[in-house]
Amino acid sequence: MPGADTSPAGPSPASSASPATSASPASSAPADSAAADTVAPGPITIVLVDDHQMFRAGVRAELCRAAEAAGLSIDIVGEADDAERAVAVIAAARPRVVLLDVHLPGGGGVAVLERSLAVVPEARFLALSVSDAAEDVIAVIRAGARGYVTKSISGAELADAVRRVAEGDAFFSPRLAGFVLDAFSGGGVASRDEELDRLTPREREVLRFIARGYAYKEVARELVISIKTVETHVSSVLRKLQLANRRELSRWASDRRLA
Repeated sequence: MPGADTSPAGPSPASSASPATSASPASSAPADSAAADTVAPGPITIVLVDDHQMFRAGVRAELCRAAEAAGLSIDIVGEADDAERAVAVIAAARPRVVLLDVHLPGGGGVAVLERSLAVVPEARFLALSVSDAAEDVIAVIRAGARGYVTKSISGAELADAVRRVAEGDAFFSPRLAGFVLDAFSGGGVASRDEELDRLTPREREVLRFIARGYAYKEVARELVISIKTVETHVSSVLRKLQLANRRELSRWASDRRLA
């Protein structure tokens, strides 16, 4: 994969796209008064963190179009494709908002949050992930993220989420808001699952797609990996969990509400 661009990037050129339709409502909640200070003048500076270069390019293009249509000034000042590089880019660029994938090579989104907030405490993190699993949502929120949205979000919704997080609000895709409310109202977030902890972040992603009934080629397309790599991950998951086949794997995932 190409190395991430750690040098500051200039503001994106103006787009001729027509104004985006209004985003469907997403759940947001006021932040603590200490965190809800007004955004300083100037564009909202952003760092993109995701291990897929093509996905980052798509987010950059879509976000710039949607922001222009909404009259929102943004400046994408850096990108990173793994945890170590992300920490370095965030420390150098000191962005207002970080769009952060949850599962990254070299440590994952939680590690990036914990290390970066110690150096750039003013940065606000918005998780942008294919995963909608409760344990992933809760883990990054506990680590300090201000919100969490899935990769099915539209450009207009993402631009709105970036604006709200930059202003100090919390922002979640509607389905995910319930996980957060349950977690912080004592609703019983599941304790750590030792079996699940044996799996790598990528194996967990593959597991969730398989449990939802995706074929190997569909999983490969969603995760931008080869079918052979999917097969390797599935074999590894079955071995680690001591399961015999996909049917048992689906039942195991369903019992843990991972599907």
